[in-house]
Amino acid sequence: MAAWKVIEQAEPEFAGRVQRLFDAGRHKTIATLRADGSPRISGIECEFADGDLRFGSMTGARKGADLKRDPRFALHGPAFHPQMGKENDWPGEAKIAGRAILAGPVTNEASQQPDGDMFTADITEVVITGLNPEATKLVLESWTPERGLWRVERD
Repeated sequence: MAAWKVIEQAEPEFAGRVQRLFDAGRHKTIATLRADGSPRISGIECEFADGDLRFGSMTGARKGADLKRDPRFALHGPAFHPQMGKENDWPGEAKIAGRAILAGPVTNEASQQPDGDMFTADITEVVITGLNPEATKLVLESWTPERGLWRVERD
């Protein structure tokens, strides 16, 4: 598994595109696992900072409890649909999967009291889904620590 800086160093152009896709909108979606193993989808915000991908969970939030119990997650960046006739302009969408590592409490600046938990991502996979330049094929670009970057086009 890898910190975000490993991907930035290994594939800077790919990492830059992933970060731009994530930064294109404030709200992302995270999938965690409930105690019974079923999936839970939650809204979340995240940031790329100091070579890490970070995200938080407010005190008492179920996603934080899920991540403490089973750290596996899948994070989906903001989704934008291709516009009819302008498919070539669609930037695609990005996803990151891995394990959340508890980095410590988040402190409320006003009260100086704990207000949740901060996690950093130990990344197992990063994917960009987009279209080829002609907008005739689906393009999947994927990076894993074991395989590196690969690309596949589908009709």
